[in-house]
Amino acid sequence: MTEVRPTDQVFIRKLTGIVIANLGNEKFGVKELVLASGMSLYSLVRKLHSIKKKTANQFIREIRLQKALEMLQNGEYSASEIAYKTGFGSPSYFNKCFRDYFGYPPGQIKKGDFTNPKQSTPVKSISVRYLSGILLLTITVVVLIYFGYRKIKESGSAGYLLSSDGRISLAVMPFQNMSNDTLWNIWQDGIQTCLITSLSNSEELKVRQKETINGYLKSKGVTDYASITPSVASTVSRKLDASVFIIGSISQADTIVRLNAQLVNSKTEESFKSFQIDGTSATILHMIDSLSVLAMNSLIISKLKKDSSAGLQDRSLQSTNSHEAYRYFIQGNKAFYKNDFTSAIELFKQALAIDSGLVTAMSKISLSYYNEGNNEQAKYWCLRHRAKLNRVNLMDKIWADYIYAILFETPFDRIKYLEQLKEIDDQNPLIYFNTGDSYLEMNEYDKAITEFKMALEIFHKRNTKPFWGAFYYELGIAYHKSGQYKKERKLYQKADKDFPDDPGLMDQHAWLALTLGDTAEANRYIRNWTAVRKEESWSDARIASYLAYVYDMAGDTEKVEMSLRQALSLEPGNPARMSGLANFLIDYNRDINEGLLLIGKAMESNPDNFNCLHNKGWGLYKQGKYKEALDLLQKSWDLRMQSSIYNQKAFLHLEEAKRIVAGMRGI
Repeated sequence: MTEVRPTDQVFIRKLTGIVIANLGNEKFGVKELVLASGMSLYSLVRKLHSIKKKTANQFIREIRLQKALEMLQNGEYSASEIAYKTGFGSPSYFNKCFRDYFGYPPGQIKKGDFTNPKQSTPVKSISVRYLSGILLLTITVVVLIYFGYRKIKESGSAGYLLSSDGRISLAVMPFQNMSNDTLWNIWQDGIQTCLITSLSNSEELKVRQKETINGYLKSKGVTDYASITPSVASTVSRKLDASVFIIGSISQADTIVRLNAQLVNSKTEESFKSFQIDGTSATILHMIDSLSVLAMNSLIISKLKKDSSAGLQDRSLQSTNSHEAYRYFIQGNKAFYKNDFTSAIELFKQALAIDSGLVTAMSKISLSYYNEGNNEQAKYWCLRHRAKLNRVNLMDKIWADYIYAILFETPFDRIKYLEQLKEIDDQNPLIYFNTGDSYLEMNEYDKAITEFKMALEIFHKRNTKPFWGAFYYELGIAYHKSGQYKKERKLYQKADKDFPDDPGLMDQHAWLALTLGDTAEANRYIRNWTAVRKEESWSDARIASYLAYVYDMAGDTEKVEMSLRQALSLEPGNPARMSGLANFLIDYNRDINEGLLLIGKAMESNPDNFNCLHNKGWGLYKQGKYKEALDLLQKSWDLRMQSSIYNQKAFLHLEEAKRIVAGMRGI
């Protein structure tokens, strides 16, 4: 092992100290580390990688995790508290990073246990079958990467090729003086020099230096820059292993100076981006700087698009000229599709802070808040996005209408917009999934099943697994609700292969087993599910409340009531637990009077809670107090639509009360 030099040790200690000083700052990242260190991004990244063989992001994350481990061992805080104290966006993201790094979940660390988790026994033993699966997966990935890389190398359709270290290799040709003024000849090399110097500061680019390029041109007898055609530039670039080149010219009309430049694929000689900068002789340096920024952003954004996995999930237009904004957008998308909506929101907001014109980020923020259950913020961001719809294309506009329908309208409206989206893109699985979800909410199970199956079929045709387990969850619910238990079981068998040990599947396995009378299998799934949720810091009350839903899906009302009462006993002052039990007692006619008493207690702290108002109104309806019930159900509905979203069950209850009262008036 190479010994770390004293100067390098000082450098690492300095960076470590900076990270620790900003440990609780979730927004502290590479950019902030660069500013605090007083170094350039390029220098810091290069030096850090040469010493530690890590990226700056890895370096920061691992310091956070080591400090988190120390806190867990000291036992002063819970895992959730430590997640925020060490700068992680959410406990779930912290749990994932901790497990990935140490091989253990945070919950495995006990107070006073100072052993190294990396050297300890794993949480679960790895079976031969599992190792075989890993080996097969590894071989598959290697094959895919190999052929994927060959495809990229051979096609060149992305506008660039990556070098072996993952950067874009670039050559900048001398600019051609197309004016009639020989004074501009000096800027033929001058512009080339400035662009090479500026672009070399990006860690994403590998820029061939001026001496290399011009030396090769001279060795081939090219001394007149006017003879550097795209074909000549392409040949030179390929010889220098540069997959992209910049070729440009200087022209002048009166006092106006114009720089024209193109980014060109070295292999295909296809120009995939053009630039035009106008100015004067006095502003030539500013013109070069502008051209450098435009070229760098275009190259890095194109690389990010190619590198990101968001293409399948999100085909909307992300319009920005800032590669920093686009990088945050891509990171936000990755967090979004990992269900880490808290992190996604922050990343999308950072993208907007850099480029307020990246309006697609607003719709993603709205959806992230919706998925977190924060409908007020979801509506706020949805309306902000709708005010900018003049900046988006047709497909993005229809998606915006669909999001608006989720938050302000009905499932019927959602389906209308989703059908329009299918006409534009009938191979997007998200469209079919969302259509199925809308039908499921309206209890139209056959239609929902058709849509969910179409979504899965698209993934299967592509030989890829769905990017969310929900593609299986929702179809499983539709099968279960319609009594198609054999199809439901077969679906879960397939889902387990794509998402092994997924707690979102364990509970569905459990209710299916309960429905089919296999109590032993059901209890096994419930035990496994409970263990996972406890690792994720779910409270016992939350676990009991959710198990009531599992038993409800299995039709076991006795255990539903038992679980809801257990949840309330664990959190006796929680209005949500009171309301949950009250809703069950009223809805299932178990004990309407007790249900109304519980609702009364729940409403003491929040008399305008629309869920409580609805439960009270429905309880009064069950007691035959129809007019009083209608007033409460209507008030609940109005409040719901102000701060939350459409609910099919609440709508049907309101309509039933209206019908009864209208009939009474007609007597």
